[in-house]
Amino acid sequence: MNTIDKAIVLTLNRTWRDIGQRTVRQAFCDLMSGTALAMDIRYPLDENGVADLSGPADCIPVNWEQWKELPVRSCDIAIRTPRQQIRVPTVIVVSNYSGMPLWRPGVTRRSIYERDGGVCQYTGRRVSWTEGNIDHVIPRSRGGQNSFENLVWTDKGVNTRKADRLPEEAGLRLLRKPRAPVAQPIFRRIRTLNHDDWRWFLKY
Repeated sequence: MNTIDKAIVLTLNRTWRDIGQRTVRQAFCDLMSGTALAMDIRYPLDENGVADLSGPADCIPVNWEQWKELPVRSCDIAIRTPRQQIRVPTVIVVSNYSGMPLWRPGVTRRSIYERDGGVCQYTGRRVSWTEGNIDHVIPRSRGGQNSFENLVWTDKGVNTRKADRLPEEAGLRLLRKPRAPVAQPIFRRIRTLNHDDWRWFLKY
């Protein structure tokens, strides 16, 4: 993957709260359109002129015209244009947005597993990814939907025994009624530091 398409740019709202991530291409578009500022993260230099990355000396939001004139340092990633090299921003600030977007996972095997904590919803036993699967509480053959409210994580053996029956018909009882996960701030999706500069802005 080319650097321009890598999602290594952390996005902050105007109160400097993390709200997601952008590819380098998207970040450059935001900067050039004036909807975002790039964070000039300045590190102190040691006696040999090498940046000390243990902590920034300053973080200054700058516009596109200022950004493209910044020197490319040895610690930077850069994009080469016909005229010059331009430093790749690692953090941008959306200048006209102070909200916190919410995110809800899609209905997938992974999201059902995570919602139920890997616990079989009929036996209460923890079931590994390979030992379990998804059960339709109301079987599809009887009109059951592919929804959070009708899907649970279950032991494969229990699921096979239940077959196309309702839980009570198979002598089973749910631990709790399945529900859709509560919407979470989108920053909770950011679980990996795609660039070391993100350390100074993410709140885990």
